[in-house]
Amino acid sequence: MESAFIFDMNGTMIDDMDYHTRAWYKVLNDLGAGLSMEQTKLHMYGKAEEMFDRVFGPDKFSEQELHEIILNKELAYQDAFRPHLKLIDGLGAFLQKARAAGIGLAIGTAAPKTNVDYVMDGLQLHSLFQEIIGAEDVRTSKPDPEVFLSAAAGLKIAPEKCIVFEDSPKGVEAAERGGMKAVVVTTFHGPEDFAHLGNVLMCVQDYTDGRLERLFA
Repeated sequence: MESAFIFDMNGTMIDDMDYHTRAWYKVLNDLGAGLSMEQTKLHMYGKAEEMFDRVFGPDKFSEQELHEIILNKELAYQDAFRPHLKLIDGLGAFLQKARAAGIGLAIGTAAPKTNVDYVMDGLQLHSLFQEIIGAEDVRTSKPDPEVFLSAAAGLKIAPEKCIVFEDSPKGVEAAERGGMKAVVVTTFHGPEDFAHLGNVLMCVQDYTDGRLERLFA
């Protein structure tokens, strides 16, 4: 195993970011945030606890209050999205091809374990990935590169031999800061949102894009 693909999960493996946005929009505004849907979207990166600090300032809620708020949001999201839970088009075949080619596979996500398990168990993906790094496994989340560097270390692959698959500018920035190239999946942001980043190999709508064949050369 000389190279690796590292995947963000939400919006990159499954097309669920609109469901997260609507769920967070309701939760944050019920708590008095006064955010528009677009403002909510801009806050949606990193750990949920960090998002609350950005929106409300630090120490607005106790640790227990935050735990309950976040858990209830995630359960509401899971119920709403469950009928639509499936891999983005072409990803299943892409993962199988990568495994057959001896490419390491990992997940590096800001999602909490409850959401990682929801996706991995629901789609029976555990056997495909050698390393899974989630919110509880890092101290600092994206755009800090820790999550991707931890995944690379777990696979024993040098960062420059890893390609990150991401749907968010902060995630691609994290890959760049970690010395990794990135493929953008445009489920949540358009290509123009990544123009300032120098590590983008290509932008694709899904994994049926023929240009992805270059990654196996």
